[in-house]
Amino acid sequence: MKKEQSSTMSWAISIYQHLKHRISKKFLLIFSLTGLTAGGIVWACADYGYDYEYSSFTPEAFVSKEYTPFFYAEYISYYGETYPFVTNNTRFNNVNIDDWYTYFKKKIDKKSLGYLLTKASYESIDSVYDNLKGKIAVLPAQMPQLKSLKLDSKKANAFFDYLLLAKSAEAFSTADDSYYWDLKAPEAPSIKLEKPMMASFKNAKDPFIKQRLWFQMVRYYYFLEKGNADVSTQTSKTLSIFNSYKDTFPKNMMYYRTLGYVAGWYYKKEDYAQSNYLNSLCYNYSWETKIPAEWSFRPQEEGDWNKTLDLAKSTAEKVTLWHLLGIHYDPQRAIQEIIKLDPKSEKLDLLLARVVNKTEYFLGSIYHTEPDSAAKESLKQNTALVSGIALKNNTGKPYFWNMAAGYFKVMNHDYAAARSFYNTAKKQLPKGDKLILAQYKILDWTLYVNELKKIDAKVESQIIEPLNWFSDLKTGKDSVPSLRFYKALNESIDKISELYKKQGDFVKANAFKSYDNFYTDNSKIEQMKALLQKEQKTPFEQAMLRYYPFNMSDLYYHQALVLTYQDKIDEAIMMMEKSDSQGFLMPANPFNIKINDCHDCDHAKKQSKDIYSFDLLKTIQSMKAEIKQGKNVYNNALLLGNVFYNITFYGNARSFYMAKTMQAEGSTPFELPSAFRSMLLSNKVSEKYYLEAANAAKTKEQKAKCVFMASKCERNESYNRIYNKPENANAGYWNVDIEPVFFGKYFSTLKSQYNDTQFYKEALKECGYFKRYDDKY
Repeated sequence: MKKEQSSTMSWAISIYQHLKHRISKKFLLIFSLTGLTAGGIVWACADYGYDYEYSSFTPEAFVSKEYTPFFYAEYISYYGETYPFVTNNTRFNNVNIDDWYTYFKKKIDKKSLGYLLTKASYESIDSVYDNLKGKIAVLPAQMPQLKSLKLDSKKANAFFDYLLLAKSAEAFSTADDSYYWDLKAPEAPSIKLEKPMMASFKNAKDPFIKQRLWFQMVRYYYFLEKGNADVSTQTSKTLSIFNSYKDTFPKNMMYYRTLGYVAGWYYKKEDYAQSNYLNSLCYNYSWETKIPAEWSFRPQEEGDWNKTLDLAKSTAEKVTLWHLLGIHYDPQRAIQEIIKLDPKSEKLDLLLARVVNKTEYFLGSIYHTEPDSAAKESLKQNTALVSGIALKNNTGKPYFWNMAAGYFKVMNHDYAAARSFYNTAKKQLPKGDKLILAQYKILDWTLYVNELKKIDAKVESQIIEPLNWFSDLKTGKDSVPSLRFYKALNESIDKISELYKKQGDFVKANAFKSYDNFYTDNSKIEQMKALLQKEQKTPFEQAMLRYYPFNMSDLYYHQALVLTYQDKIDEAIMMMEKSDSQGFLMPANPFNIKINDCHDCDHAKKQSKDIYSFDLLKTIQSMKAEIKQGKNVYNNALLLGNVFYNITFYGNARSFYMAKTMQAEGSTPFELPSAFRSMLLSNKVSEKYYLEAANAAKTKEQKAKCVFMASKCERNESYNRIYNKPENANAGYWNVDIEPVFFGKYFSTLKSQYNDTQFYKEALKECGYFKRYDDKY
């Protein structure tokens, strides 16, 4: 049925209440990781979210698909949750539709059934029913095909009678889940509904219909009684109607959905042992029932937990109970208990995967870069637990335990022990399982790289195949669904790069992991270019260069930029021509400048002509040539001062330096890579041209303008002394103190020599710094 709330808090309690309970309950017994052999129940908030960046261990390789929602995930309730979420209102829709489809012997299409069962209002259903009975000719637009249906009249009548009754029940059984953070509680059930519902149930002859009416009755009484403290197990109609017919119907999905409400009833009466036991039966039935049953499974203390265990009628039921306890509360204790009961149980697989993935996360995720003492202690305890079990090799998947034990040993840097576990696992691996074999390969590779002390020709020959394999995965040339390989790949590439650095082979180090400082040394760039241009590359070089992010064009472009900031324009143009790139479009005219820098103003102004990096260089080259010839020196030098100012961080044309090799995007100086910061902040070349323009100026107004522009360069250089300090290489904009207001020599020159110019007056109006200087001196 649409919005059939069959599983909120024991399939009937709201999400909000559940969360509130889980995070606020005062626990009576707390289990400690310092003692893995005894203790009470460990409690923790449910996990939220998932992130592959912290993990090299893929649970999908070992754990049955039906347990997927319970894989470890840090920031969402259930692993793999995506929008739109499956809710308790929609969870059983497909099963329900399939059941009715079979009931009608496939004579009504699923789309029509889906509309009637999950979307149609009471009024729409009534109209369809009247149409089938010949009372009206109009049908809902969604169901024109019903006109040609030939349904068994008894089945059709029973179906629509039931459906109308079920739709009436939605008013009290359904929470509005349109906004899951603000659930609206359903209204209380009407007492007037009891008689027609009971009459329908008693009169029903068809077992299929009768079981569904039984479900409706149990649910109705659950909602009727849940707020009544006077109702007891002896007087409860919920329990009475359930127990009277529980052996009449098959133990199918409808049975366990009904049982979920009985579990909810016991929970409301604080009989947690019975509630949790019944929820475990629901959990064990099918994958559809697992999430609501686990969500509702909530032991309170050791006493009620022991009572729950006493209710179990078989070893398998006890295993399920411990398995549920282990999912979010105490996996270590649960693992030990299940091992005693059934070491080959598949329910161990999920708990082991959760222990591994959770340990990974707290040891070194992007949010936990340095493990704390608790994480280290947890690793120690989990290593002992898993290793001890793995050594017995008596579980259902011994290769899983040996791989996990080896991985824990790697996390402990005990590589010899890890190799022993991996060697044992290798002999046990199932043949032909691509995901498991890939998982083993990742773990084996990680261990191999961790053991490396140096890289020589022998090692290079050994790592060609795995390097190509990882690259194929990363580029999509090969695919192993669900495999988590990025962490292992990134960490191993980091290690290989660092080893090459220690050995002094900076080109290979940079090929594996490109780093900024490499590109500050032109000789190293030339070596990199030589490698890229090498005609007969070795198999290792070919594999290695698959990790290098740049090509020849990128390197030529980088060299062109560096030469530009060195004012070596002819050489820069040669390099940019070899790069086969026009560069970036300038967002504003880089030859223009104002008294105050206002990039937004400059960018907002529509340009008469697009200017790209290469155009800019060619224009600079032409201006320099004229200056060399003594032509129009003032204007050319002034414009060159402007352009060299604007292609720095302080100017309106930052796009000029947005090369792939620099990754120099950002709105503060501290977002510039420290290796290139000095170059991109420097206004020395600009200042040089402003002074040259001043020397060539014909009027005081022109000289005043040039001196003021030089003062902007001078001020920026005072900031650069702070930005370029080694201790500020990784600092942030807001935690670095700028020196007191810097005035400098050019303000003094302006005031002493050009205070009678019109430009002087304009600068006083527009530049607050200059106004403060003028007022002070």
